[in-house]
Order: sequence, then C-alpha cells, then structure tokens
Amino acid sequence: MNKTALILYILMVLTLSAPFSRAQGRVSSLKDTAESLLVDAVQEYDAGNTEAALARLSVITEAFPDNDAAHYYTALCRIRQNDAGAAVKELVEASRLDPANYWYKDRLATLYAMTGQDDAAVEVYESLLKDHPRKTELYYSLVNLYARQNRLEKVIETLDEIETMMGRDEQTALARYDILMHQDKAEEAFKVLEDLNEEMPSPQTLTMMGDASIAGPDDSLAMAYYDQALALDSEYAPALLGKSEIYRMRRSFGGFFETLSRFVGSPSVPARMKSQYLTELTDRMDGRFFQNYRPQLDTLFETGVRTHPADSSMLLAAGTYYYRSDRRDRGIGFFKANSDNYPDDFNARAMYIQSLSYNEDWDTLLTASEEAYKAFPDEPAFLNMRVMAYYNMEDLPAVIAECTRMAEAFKGNPDVVVQALSTIGDCYHQMDNEKEAFKAYEKALRINPNYAPVLNNYAYFLCITGRKLAKAAAMSKLTVEQEPDNATYLDTYGWILHLQKKSQEAKPYFKHAMLYGGKDSATILDHYAEVLYALGEYDLAKVYWDHALKKDTENEIPDLAQRSGEKLKAVGK
Repeated sequence: MNKTALILYILMVLTLSAPFSRAQGRVSSLKDTAESLLVDAVQEYDAGNTEAALARLSVITEAFPDNDAAHYYTALCRIRQNDAGAAVKELVEASRLDPANYWYKDRLATLYAMTGQDDAAVEVYESLLKDHPRKTELYYSLVNLYARQNRLEKVIETLDEIETMMGRDEQTALARYDILMHQDKAEEAFKVLEDLNEEMPSPQTLTMMGDASIAGPDDSLAMAYYDQALALDSEYAPALLGKSEIYRMRRSFGGFFETLSRFVGSPSVPARMKSQYLTELTDRMDGRFFQNYRPQLDTLFETGVRTHPADSSMLLAAGTYYYRSDRRDRGIGFFKANSDNYPDDFNARAMYIQSLSYNEDWDTLLTASEEAYKAFPDEPAFLNMRVMAYYNMEDLPAVIAECTRMAEAFKGNPDVVVQALSTIGDCYHQMDNEKEAFKAYEKALRINPNYAPVLNNYAYFLCITGRKLAKAAAMSKLTVEQEPDNATYLDTYGWILHLQKKSQEAKPYFKHAMLYGGKDSATILDHYAEVLYALGEYDLAKVYWDHALKKDTENEIPDLAQRSGEKLKAVGK
C-alpha cells in the first residue's frame, strides 16, 4: 500500500470507528489532517512535483469535497499538465464553493480566454467587475476580449469607463486610436492623438502623428512631427526611421543616410532592431543604388558593427551585405567573427561554413567543418560539408574515407548511412572500380530498398555494362514510380528499355522527360535521339541531336558529333 492510499485508509478508519459522542472531535482532527496534507501538496506543487501534489490533493477532495483550496490547487496542477478541461472543472467547483474569492474567478476567466472560450471569459470578468469596480486590470482584460470578439463599441464603452474612473492616460488613448482606425475613422483617431499630445506629449504619440501624416499631400507636416518627437528624445528609433523614410521618398539621400547614421549609431536602440532594418535595406538594394551610395552604405554597416561588436544579428547583417556586394572576403570575415564569438551556436557555425563553400575555399572549409563537427557531434551536416570539399578538390579516396567515417559515426541513423554508402558507390564508379561501387550500392539497398538515388545510379551503371538489364530495369522502374516527373530517372528507365529493344515503350518516358528539364541535358537529348532513330523517326532524331550538340558545351559526350553524323548520313539526313 502506497503512502497516499495509507493516508486515505487511516482517514476512513478514523471516520468509521469514532464513537458518536466523540464524532465532532474526530471530524476536527480529520480536518486538521486535511489541512496538513494541503500544506504538503502546495509545497510539492511549488517544488514542481505535480504528480505528488495531485496525490495529496485527491485524498483531500475525496474526504472533503467542499475544500475549495484543494480544488483550486488541483486546477493549477492540471494547468501545468496542459489539461485545460480538467482545470476548468476544478476552478468552477472552487468558485462555486467560495463565490467571493476573487482569485478563483480571475484564474478561471484567464483560462477561458487562453482556451478560446471568450464568451465564458467575458461573463466571469463582467461578474467580477460588479463586485470589484475599482480593479482596473478587469477593464483591460475585457477590452482585449471585446476587441478579439470585434465588439468595438463595447471596447470604446469600457475605455470611457476607465477614463471616467482614472482619467485619460497614454494606454487608453492609444487603444482608442487603434479601435477608431480599425473602424476606418481616421479623422477621429487622429484627433485622439492630438488631444493626447496636448495633455501629455511623448515621442511615441508624436511619431504616430507623423506616421499618420506621411501619406498626405505635404510630407512636411509629418517631418515636423518627427522633429518634435526627436526634440523630446533625440534617439527615439521610430521617429528616426520615419524621418529617414521621408528623405528616401523625396530621394534626398544625404538626409536619408545622415538620419540612418544617427539610428544605427545610437547605443540606446536595440541591435536587433538595427540589424533587421539593415538586412531589409540589403534585400531591397539594387545594383545602381549600391554603386551610387556604396561609401554611405559601408559606413552604416561599419557603424552598426562598431556600436555592437559582439551582437550576432549585427555581424550576420554586415556579413550578408558585404557578401552580396561581391566583397566576399570581408563578408566571410564577419561570419567568422560571429562563429568565433558564439561557438555553441549551430546557425553561426553553419553560416560561416556555408559562406566558405560558396567561396570555394575548400582548405579552410575542411578545417572549419572539422571544428564544427567536434562541437556538434550529433550533426552529420558538418561531415557532409567535408565530403563536398574533398569532392570539389577531386580527392575521391578522401571522399570515400569521410563517408566511411560518417556511416560509422551515425550507424544508428539509416538515412545518413544510406546517403554515405550512395556517395561511396558513386566515387568508386568514377574510379572505375565497378566491384566496390556495386558492393556499396548493395549495402545501401539492404538498408533502404527504395532509395531512389542509389536505384537510379546502380541501374544506369549496370546498363552501361550491358549486363543484368532485367535487374537494372526493375530498379529503375521503382525510381520512376516514386518520382514520375524526374527527368534523370525517366532518362535512365527509358534508356534501359531501349537497350532491351523496347524503343516504342521507351519513347513516352523521354517525351515526358522533355517537359521536366530533359531539354537542358545533352545526354538525355542524345538518348532520345537514339530512340527516335531506332523507331525510324529520322527527322525528329536529327532535331534532338542538333539540340544535344548545342548543349554539349563541355564535351561530355566525346563521340556525339561523329556518331550522330554517321547515323544521319546513313539514312540521307
């Protein structure tokens, strides 16, 4: 018998065995025990031991179902367990037992609102407001709920009640402004800002007045409001951005960059706000704008980094800017600084390594990826980057060694292992080691018999040898069934059918491949021409051979011109 059951059993025994003459004393004793259990339950709850708290609370609610506090704390436990339905039930019961308890009802209303039961939440808050008309937080809770229900007139009515009780403040005025704007009452809304500014001028209110005026026929009024806001707070970021936007629309870029420099150089403006704006500026930047204002743009980003030298978002913004403006070394320098500053940040490491790959700095990429893998040994991505580096360095034995390492390190992850084996097979094939290539493919397919890249490559390499065409066709057919619009897979299957003397069956696969990128591949065009030639469609075969010759700029098919020329000459084309 566990401790909770034992306590319940003792309570039952005490209740049943107490003589009638001493019943009142026993009940009192039992209540004392229940109160002690409640204290224990609260302590368990505060310590985060939800299950232990619930065990004690259930004893109390079974023995004394009218204990409102036990129901309340049971509700809190259920909330912690994300069981909103059970929590609502317990809070309703606690409120029924003690209808005057403000906190029971307040928590119930909050839970209703969090679970989307807005009508129930409004009902509870409105009942609380009748009993507690001076509690301002109830008014604001109702304002939010009325707004969510789109009961805008009730919002205005509640705001009136707040201002009647406490007077106007910035919070109620701005809430009223938002509602009026939502109702398309722009003039009334602006009047709210004007009245608020007369009573209590602030940079926020003046900036909102500037924002509201910026679309007007004369932007000088908006500029005046921004200047007034900055007179109150010279570093108020929204006013600086609003002012810079007016300069941009006027194409007055001297004022634009001067204002942005104040924004970027201000220590009081959050770094993330600056980096977000600068990133958006980079995204919108065209080549002509960059060429005309490159020094000013450089100054903005350098100022941002100088003001926040260790901020990750600023370093990333600067790195992206320089990288996109074809100063990759400078951009990579910022990415490296960010990676060095935050070695435990996966994204910081990944951005630096990715920039190295784009810059084709394979030696540095190898070192950086190895360091990143040591920091994140559960991430195969960094070993993959080493594989890519070695492949681009044309060091196929190193690629095989790295893939073998990856397969061993992630042997519990079949997807990673299959991908590694696939690459090993491809490398061995490039090294003319057919035996080892096919062995790697067979291992991969034992793990995942439907892995399309291996099925396709294995099938294609088999058909090149002219052996086991039936096996090759079966594997290739699986890839086409999985990805019916993949031009490479369609080409492999169609070519195998052609080699099996089934050119008529092959033709539809090549026609389909032409619709999904096949026209961009000299090999696929050549294969299709061969199929058409075999079917006696010589004119069409000539068209596709001509296309193939134009696409074969890298001389991928050394005998293409001679072979196609001889075949067409043989049929008088």
